[in-house]
Amino acid sequence: MTTDVVTGDLGITFSEVARSKLVEVLTGYPEEVAGLRLKIAGRTSEGFEHVLTIVEKGFEPAGDATADFPDFKLYVEGERIDDLRGTAVHYEFKGPNVSGLEFNNPNPVWRDPLAQEIQRIFDEQVNPQIAAHGGFVQLLDVQGSKAYIEMGGGCQGCGMANVTLKQGIEVAVKEQLPEIDELIDITDHQSGENPYYKPSKK
Repeated sequence: MTTDVVTGDLGITFSEVARSKLVEVLTGYPEEVAGLRLKIAGRTSEGFEHVLTIVEKGFEPAGDATADFPDFKLYVEGERIDDLRGTAVHYEFKGPNVSGLEFNNPNPVWRDPLAQEIQRIFDEQVNPQIAAHGGFVQLLDVQGSKAYIEMGGGCQGCGMANVTLKQGIEVAVKEQLPEIDELIDITDHQSGENPYYKPSKK
């Protein structure tokens, strides 16, 4: 039987197996370590996509919440604290060179019903079509009648990205959700970074 270590108010837990595996990785890391960082990398209608990374000394992320575990400090993505609250991290061996970390997040992917519907359209209709070209679109936020999206994979840097957005994705969303009048692509198609957009908390 495994026991969990709780972070306190955030309620994030690590199973003993997960904790011991992470300590093993941290012990063998060549640079001085400040801790681990838990963040959300994306989401689908099925759930969040989580990332747990090593934070090197001197590169501690400003604005993150922190929690002290017996063997490491955990940094929790500041803008997504509510979405990460109560997450349980487990470990299951899946083979060599494969991450066995599993994240059980009890929070709703979107709290806004309109955002939930847009996500469903992306997952069921849009992404299966553009996946043939190695691309995908991700919903970042909904503010009023505008939906902010990010295009990635084969869509990132593609000269036809705006055509795909206006003639394909936006049309599909507007037909089913007339309350949305614009989809805004915040992807920097030169660098892949999104420096001009700060999502609101949902």
